[in-house]
Formats: sequence, structure tokens, C-alpha cells
Amino acid sequence: MKPQLLKVPKGLQKSFSIRRDVVLYFYNRWHYHPELELIHIEQGSGTQFVGDNIRSFQSGDLLLIGPNLPHYWRCDEKYFQRGSQLYAQATVVHFSEEMLGKNFLALPENKSIHDLLVKARLGLKILGEGTDKVKTLLHDLLNQTSGNSIISLLQILETLAHCEEINVLSDTQYQNEYDQYDTDRINHIYQYSISNFQKKISIEEIAEVANISPHSFCRYFKSRSRKTYSQFLLELRIGHACKLLSESRIPVAQVCFESGFNNFANFNKYFKLHTGKSPMQYQKEFRKIPISAHLPAFNTTI
Repeated sequence: MKPQLLKVPKGLQKSFSIRRDVVLYFYNRWHYHPELELIHIEQGSGTQFVGDNIRSFQSGDLLLIGPNLPHYWRCDEKYFQRGSQLYAQATVVHFSEEMLGKNFLALPENKSIHDLLVKARLGLKILGEGTDKVKTLLHDLLNQTSGNSIISLLQILETLAHCEEINVLSDTQYQNEYDQYDTDRINHIYQYSISNFQKKISIEEIAEVANISPHSFCRYFKSRSRKTYSQFLLELRIGHACKLLSESRIPVAQVCFESGFNNFANFNKYFKLHTGKSPMQYQKEFRKIPISAHLPAFNTTI
């Protein structure tokens, strides 16, 4: 991908930045920056892109994004509706490895932090025991008016490094060889796809959005994303289905339709391929509700 370079401002005499964003929706662009980013999503839900990884995000998520790794949080459509009373909120820290000194992370006492930051180059979602402590420490750092804030940040990183479950997100480490023209084109593709994945999107249609020929689009998209557009669209649909299955009580057949599938057999096949579970198993695990095994058959394809 060719995302937008985002310059992260720091306050005077500050070696890193921390802020709390309370906005109608999160920054709505595919972007990157040379700083690492630690983000606690306090309020909000939608689709998250980190490198070549696509998945849903929700309130409570805690992530560490490495330097120059493109990312993008797209809030659900309900956040963009006229008259919406919803808002998104997050505490965000930006910092660089260099602020700690050239040889600081090479010290044996800092091995756990060093290993954490190396892993973060592919993006990390932090789960399990320890995350509540990190969120409390972030809140304290945000409101800290005295003392050494670097020590507070190191305490956060040390706690993160020992959290019991750390999921690596992206399969690809990106280099910052980007240009603004590609940034705009990719953002148009992303925004159109997210707004329309529930219906069929032809290559001709999305190629027109990208302002290139259908044949050129297929080659272009795969060279930038390391996947075909069909794979990308499928991941969007599966991610949306996971969100519906875990957060609502609507029937699995309805989830199939609302996620952009018109054929339940294909929905079941691709869902299990991506999650390791059938849609009904997934819903039972997250919602603990009885689900009928009798579902209607559909005749059309994706």
C-alpha cells in the first residue's frame, strides 16, 4: 500500500507525545509515521487495517503499531450518519526508539522491551492479563504533571512486554517508499469498498473508482496490497460477519446476507477457512445462545 505520511507533533521539550482524542470518528485515512504508536481505543467500533491485516476493532482494544507500518481505523457507518450522537475516543502515545538513546535497548535489562518493539514492526494487539494495568498507567501518564514521564512510559512498555497474549497482526513489514498520488487512490478504493462491500462490486466498478482500467487495476491492487481485490473484499465481509455474530443476536442466515454473501454454502466455507469455525460455532462461542441448525438454501453465488 502507499499510505500518507503523517507528521506527529510533540509539545515543547517533550521527547514523545500523548493525547486523548474525542472525535466524531477516528482519523479517516490510510497513513503511517516513523514513530511507534500505542493506542487504547476507549470508545468506538469499526474496521481496522494494520499492514496487510483486516479485522474489526471495538472499545477496549489495545494495540502497538511499529514505525512506518501503515494503519487505518474506519469507524462503522453509524458514526457517519447525520444526527448521530456517537463519538470515538482513544488515548494515543507516539514515541521513537531513538528517544531512549542509541544503546539503551541493547542493555540486558531491557531485552523484553527490545523484543516487544521488534515484534511491533508488524503490529500487535495486546490481550489478557496485564492490559488493565497498562490502561491505568496510560490514564495516569496522560494526566501526569510532575515526575519523569519517560520512566512512566518505560513502565508501560515493560508491562506490555509481559502481557500473557500478544497477537501479531500483519504478515508484511512495510518500507516508507510512498507517494501522495497512490495514497489518494488507495484511500478512495478503501472507502468505496467499506461503504459498498455488502453488495456485489465488480472489477469494472472499483477500477472506475481508482480511475484506471480493469486490467491495470488487478495488477495495481495486488502489487500494493499483496492480495487480490477479491481476497481483500472477502476479508472485509468475513470481518463484518464476525462482528455481527459476536455483537448481535440476528440469525446466521441474515448475517450471511448482511455481510455481502448471497450463498450460504460459500459463506460457511470461507468463514470457516478464515476463522477455523463455522458461523454457528462462532456465534455460540461468543453469544452462548441456542441456534437452529435448519437454514434455508440460497442459489446464487458471491
